[in-house]
Amino acid sequence: MKHTRTAFALSLAIGMAVLATAPAAVAQQSIDKVNGSISAEAGQSYGDLETVNGSIRIDDGARVRDAGTVNGAIRAGTDIQVDSLSTVNGGIRVAENARIAGDVSTVNGGIFIDRGGDIGGNVETVNGSIGLVDTDLAGGIETVSGDVTVGAGSHVRGGIRYHKPGMRWFSMKRSTPRVIIGPDARVDGELVFEHEVNLHVHRSAQIGQVTGATAVRFDGATP
Repeated sequence: MKHTRTAFALSLAIGMAVLATAPAAVAQQSIDKVNGSISAEAGQSYGDLETVNGSIRIDDGARVRDAGTVNGAIRAGTDIQVDSLSTVNGGIRVAENARIAGDVSTVNGGIFIDRGGDIGGNVETVNGSIGLVDTDLAGGIETVSGDVTVGAGSHVRGGIRYHKPGMRWFSMKRSTPRVIIGPDARVDGELVFEHEVNLHVHRSAQIGQVTGATAVRFDGATP
């Protein structure tokens, strides 16, 4: 009888342990769709989030491996952790204190990273604008025709490059892009412009060598 009670108790303990870990296992599953939006709930962990025609929402504190869509926007809340964010036709907007291990990229859509962002890769667009506020970017910024704002307190360690439109980089934008390096911002590495841009650099900002443009210094919050 004592052996039977011990076996039952052990079985019960194992069963409770499985139930306790089951929600985490389910929460970390990947979600893959063709048509439809995807939502990552606050504080939960996920694998890859992928859709073709739909948006992706990542709520506050969620952890995601990679999030990508073709036709749709990506919106992320505060304190998220993700490996990468990418879309083709849609913007990417990330709230405060995000931790992004890799790249943030889009083709036709803007990218905005709010205060406290930490990005381990590059930020890339073709026709979309890029805005960073008090964000640390380990890589660089690459675009063809989007406006770029390296906002107050931001640090870009891998430079800025504007590619010339061509077969690989096709741009639909006709106006001259505007590049702003804001108060107390810093851009390490080269700033290379393969076509005309308007470059404005705050007097308190630090930048590397500039090729293809002339930096115009300014005071105040904006040029």
